[in-house]
Amino acid sequence: MIDINLIRENPSLVKESQKKRGLNEKEVDIILALDEKWRKLKQEVDELRAERNKISSKINESKKQGKKVNDLIKKAKELPEGIKNKENELTKVEEERMNVLENIPNIVDKSVPVGDDTKNKVIKVFYKSKKLKFTPKGHEDLLTNLDQLDIERAAKVSGSRFYYLKRDIVKLNHAIINFTLDFLRKKNFILIQPPYMINKEALKGSITLSSFEEMIYKIENEDLYLIGTAEHAINAYYMNETLNSDNLPIRFAGISPCFRKEAGSHGKDTKGIFRTHQFEKIEQFIFCKPKDSWKEFELLLNNSRDILKQLEIPFRFVALSSQELGRVSSKTIDFEGWFPSQKAYRELGSCSNCLDYQARRSNIRYEDKNERGFLYTLNNTALATERAITCIVENFQQKDGSIKIPQALYKDTGFKVIKNVRR
Repeated sequence: MIDINLIRENPSLVKESQKKRGLNEKEVDIILALDEKWRKLKQEVDELRAERNKISSKINESKKQGKKVNDLIKKAKELPEGIKNKENELTKVEEERMNVLENIPNIVDKSVPVGDDTKNKVIKVFYKSKKLKFTPKGHEDLLTNLDQLDIERAAKVSGSRFYYLKRDIVKLNHAIINFTLDFLRKKNFILIQPPYMINKEALKGSITLSSFEEMIYKIENEDLYLIGTAEHAINAYYMNETLNSDNLPIRFAGISPCFRKEAGSHGKDTKGIFRTHQFEKIEQFIFCKPKDSWKEFELLLNNSRDILKQLEIPFRFVALSSQELGRVSSKTIDFEGWFPSQKAYRELGSCSNCLDYQARRSNIRYEDKNERGFLYTLNNTALATERAITCIVENFQQKDGSIKIPQALYKDTGFKVIKNVRR
């Protein structure tokens, strides 16, 4: 969440950010009113507590001097109920204030294009889209024909948007994971495999639950959620801790399955494995000092660029517009891969700077001799492997229906082409 002091001192900045996102500016006025009420009640509670302590001291002093204390004792007995009532009122207002504050999105960075998705800005195209000399097929048809994918039987046992990967495509999936983890390990990222379920407190640290809850799975009768990305669990790693600034930045490369309901996406990408309820992903995640966040942002972007280049995928970087940003991000750049069957670029991943938004929610701080504050966090989809597979399959398909694979994956697959072995 954003700093309440920022709203107090510069409400126009927060309102402008809300306006850029296409959201109601009145939320800022609502929280200012609640904050003013909270501060007034806080002062009243503090004054009542101070009066209680003052009377207690007077009673003790009067007793020592042999004076009558009946009136003071009567007043002392009346105070606790008044304090309790005010404290209850304060707690209620504090909860209301926090609920509104937690749902105000991050401040939009000045460099973000303003508007809806039509204002998304292509930054750079890497590799031109491949011109195939035949009519390209979609990844589902290609993989099904090669007996590498079975959607129908997955639907029978699990429902829609699930899949069975088979044969060489399983090896390809793990080769992509190994390749990406090796790449990031050489960049001195700490490899981490997080819990696949986390509690509500941990989850609320990384997302605004009200806007994300329809996308994630809740474990019935448990205070646990299946993670939608390793980002959620990695962000919670240092929850309620203060880190020594000498150890910053801390860079993680998380590998995990991801589970998403994909509610609201009916009719979109229903074929194949581009948009599914489960997939694997390698997530880059960084904790750093505020002054280093944009340098780390460029580091993450460069890693994504180099990974996709080595996989020989035609792709581009796109700066998301203000109305397309997630609520937690201050700035996001998407990586979009080229899909020949659709003659279009589609999202493969993204890179976001969340400033202190997540760290403030999770109470993650840093300190040194001269400085103390909340950390900044950044996240980046190094590779969502099923989406990477779909893009590789479509771009490397051959006229006979076989699929070549990128040279960077030869070592981990042990083969160079996926051929028709259907039987």
